[in-house]
Amino acid sequence: MSKNLAVGKKQKDVTLSKSKRLLKQTTKDTISGYLFISPFFILFGVFGVFPILYTAYISFFNWNILGTKEFVGVQNYQLLFTDPTFWTALGNTLSIWVLSTLPQLFLALVLAVILNQAFLKGKQFFRLVVFLPNITSLVAVAIIFGALFGETYGILNYLLSLVNIDPINWKASYFGTHVAIASMVMWRWMGYNAIIYLAALQSIPKELYEAATLDGASKVQQFFKITIPMIRPMIIFTVILSTIGGMQIFTEPLMFSGAGGGPLNQGLTLTFYLYEEAFLRNSFGYASAIAWALFLIIILFSIVNQMITSRIKSVD
Repeated sequence: MSKNLAVGKKQKDVTLSKSKRLLKQTTKDTISGYLFISPFFILFGVFGVFPILYTAYISFFNWNILGTKEFVGVQNYQLLFTDPTFWTALGNTLSIWVLSTLPQLFLALVLAVILNQAFLKGKQFFRLVVFLPNITSLVAVAIIFGALFGETYGILNYLLSLVNIDPINWKASYFGTHVAIASMVMWRWMGYNAIIYLAALQSIPKELYEAATLDGASKVQQFFKITIPMIRPMIIFTVILSTIGGMQIFTEPLMFSGAGGGPLNQGLTLTFYLYEEAFLRNSFGYASAIAWALFLIIILFSIVNQMITSRIKSVD
């Protein structure tokens, strides 16, 4: 009897020892995994989370970075509602976003459909060509579009003169400036979104189109009944990305309109205004408030987009 008890105790001790070794190994593996991914989170915390939180902190102060910080509470946020320049910048941002993002996404989808056709030769070359604008220097892009939209020697005004239309001073009018900047944005990002749509199109089973053709569906019906529903997640993804990018547009209006966004502030966007307040007027507290207002506007757009997406899915 005692011998059996001794054997049982020994087996129990062996089992406990194995469990402890397994637990230690699991703990070591867990710690090793966290150590491997820790550099990303450390860098993200230092260069991502901390600036966001510090910007929120600075937005409650009046600070010119060279002097002492003066706590002003929500005064900077109150100033936003009475600052006409802020509302002008917001209106310009929304106008340029509408003129650039909506046509750009539609044309990108059309371009992706064309590049996905079986009869098209040299697909790899055309895919490279449509992506090139995305990696082109924005300074070079601004010079090219400055020549296109020049008042005296611009190519567009020359074409308008051929049909007896007076030249347009693109840089001195709201609509002209917005069209020019929107054209730069469309030219740069249309190919990028087209490549994303093309990848989504190639994941659609060809059997669906073959079955639809046998059922007598036209190409247009196939596009709206098969193509659009199948790539809808990717469309939503590009809409969100384009919305965020459109709200943060900066380089294009700066290069095209110059300091101040033009004589009428017609090229002044929210990010452009934030830059001027922070680095030209040294008003870092107010610039931080503008940054958080922009952040909340982007969140609002994302929520509206999510609501619309959910409504479309429920209808389907």
